Parts: sequence; C-alpha cells; structure tokens
Amino acid sequence: MTTVTDTSAPVGPLRNLAAPPDHRGSWVPNRAMISAKFKELRKRRGLMITLVVVNIGIPTIFLLVRLLTHAFAPKTYGPAGGYDVYTGLVAGVMYTFGFIVAATLGATAGSADLTEGMFRHHVITGRSRTALYLARIPAGLAIVAPLVAIGFAVVCAVCVFAAPTSFEYDGVHVPVGLSRAGLEAFASHHPQEVINNFAIDFSPANPPVSPSCVGGGPGGGVIIQKSGGAVGQSAPQPASPCTPSELRAQAVQIARQNYTDYSGQFLFPPTSLMVRTGLWLELEAVIGLVVGLGLASLMGQRTVPVILMIVLEIILTPIFSVHVIAHLINLERAVVGLAMAHIEPGGLPLPFSGGPGMRQLVPEPRFVSVIVIVAWLVGWTVLGAWRMTTRDA
Repeated sequence: MTTVTDTSAPVGPLRNLAAPPDHRGSWVPNRAMISAKFKELRKRRGLMITLVVVNIGIPTIFLLVRLLTHAFAPKTYGPAGGYDVYTGLVAGVMYTFGFIVAATLGATAGSADLTEGMFRHHVITGRSRTALYLARIPAGLAIVAPLVAIGFAVVCAVCVFAAPTSFEYDGVHVPVGLSRAGLEAFASHHPQEVINNFAIDFSPANPPVSPSCVGGGPGGGVIIQKSGGAVGQSAPQPASPCTPSELRAQAVQIARQNYTDYSGQFLFPPTSLMVRTGLWLELEAVIGLVVGLGLASLMGQRTVPVILMIVLEIILTPIFSVHVIAHLINLERAVVGLAMAHIEPGGLPLPFSGGPGMRQLVPEPRFVSVIVIVAWLVGWTVLGAWRMTTRDA
C-alpha cells in the first residue's frame, strides 16, 4: 500500500522576511548621532579647558581673591559678594565671554569634520546630512549649558552668602529695602545726613520746599536750572535759620527725589533677578553656539568665523546698540546683541554702556527684539544645514 502526502494541507502563516524600515534618511537626529558628536567634542581637551576656564575659572578666581583679601584685611577690602559684584560679573564678564566661547564651540562643531577630512565618511553612511548637522546643536548645548550654569551658580552663591551686612547709600547708612514711605520716614529722623549727602536736583520748576535749609549737598551748592537751559551749580548759599520742621520737610523732599535710584540698590541680588539672569545667560550661549555653528558650516572653517564673532560682540554690537544712525536704524535693530540688551533683566547694567544710566539703547519694541532673536536662531540654522546638504563630499 502506497502512502501519498496531501500537499493541499494548510500551511502556517509565513514569517515577514522584509527588512526593518531604514531611518537613516530621516532629517531628525537620533540619540546615537547626538551622543557620537558629544563625545567627539568632549575629547578636544584644549577647547574644553578654554570653556571651563572662561565660564567657571575666571569668576571663581576673581571671587576667591576677593574672599581672601577681605578675610586678611577686612577694613581695607570690602566683602567679596554683594549686588554690585554680581552685576559687574554678570554684565561685564559672563555675558560677553560666554557668548564668545559658545560661538567657538559652535564653530568647532561646524567645521571639524571638514578640516579633518571626515565629512566624506559621514556622508557615505547614508545618514541625512540635515540630521548630521542638527545633531550638533544638542551635542554642543549639552557641553556649554552646564558650564554656564555652574559658573553662574558660583557667582550667585558667593554674592549672596558673602554679601555686605550693612547698606550705604550716598555715604549714609540706610536700611535696605525700604518703601517710599519708609525712606521718607528715615529722612525725617535723619534730616541733616540726608540733606548733606543725598543727591540734590532742584530747578525753578521743582524748587526746594525750604530754601533756607539747603545750600550744601554733595560738592556744595544746589543744582539749579539756568535761564539758558544749561544745568549748573550755584555757589553755596549762606546759612540762615532753619526750623526743625523745615529741615525735616526738606529732607523728605530730597529722599523722595532719590527713591527711584535707592530702590534699585540691594545688599545681594534677589532670587527673581538671579533666575531671570540665569535664563538670559543661557539664551546668550545658545545664540552664540547656533550662530557660530551656522557660520562655520557656511564658510567651511573655524578661524575666520571665530574672529567675526569676536568682532560682532566686542566692536559692532556696542556701536550699533547705543549710537543711533539715522539711515541705518533698521539695520541696527537687526543686531542680535541689541535685541538681547532689550530683554536684559531689570537691575543689570548694560553690558557695553560703561555702567548703569551711562547711555541709552537704540529704541526697539520688545516684540521686535523677540523676532530678531528667533530670526537669528532659525536663519543661521537653515543656512548652515543648507550649506551642509549642498557641499560636495
């Protein structure tokens, strides 16, 4: 008897032998691409040392010297921290140099594979060139953002915990944080100190309430408005009888004139100011990284983009930000440094003005500043990615 196999028996479902989908052509960078670029940048010891020294080393050494000098000679050297030290370090050092080193990191990330001949090897892997470019932004931010945060945290800690214990305004020891009514009450209890030391600004439109009580003030004389419009200083007036009530009324008026300036003085930076300043510094580092990355990708090298970024930050931004050029006003408003200055947290001096109140910024609405910042970030990212996608391998 012969047995025949039934070939018509049902067969189980066939496995799907198709290859998994290939995501190498996606323009979105994956974690592996970002991690590889991060490790590549981190291995550059010279660059990393520069980033650490500028973002952390310079503020730390400066504050350490102040701590030591105050510890050994407290009568000669003031406290290491405080509001003035904080504003000077943030606006004078961390803002400017943080932008430059972030731009240097971006320029390195945008040109390293070209200068080292690795661009061809990256392209033949089949990865999207756009993804290869975009992977450099989070990789760079993973390096520069923590360094900026650490340096800023050191500054905040020292300026808060090593701040002065007493507050002196125009040579007078005044309690800090008084309201307008509180400062006027202080002036009524210390009229002679207020009249002799606080800044005085009287004019025919704003005369003193008790003319017989003034005539001194800082430098002697009372600031008056001359008929020609020029502001001058009169000669010291001869002393005349001044009743205690007139003296107190005059001191209150002078305190009222000085309250706006007094209210901006602190023993140490407030928490809200430190939070806003930290975010502002991080945004400045992001702009430096993105612009440096795009410019280096566009030019195919690192040296010239770094020089151009230094010129932009040190020379062009101060000129275009505080000098109104009638025919170039719109060009001035397109400078990202001016936009960043307009969104600077209140209570900080302008980074390039020489001190608070020294110069006025070129006028620009707040929403225009935001548009300019977004345009710089998006524009340089598009330009850099476009150049990378069109470059010959």
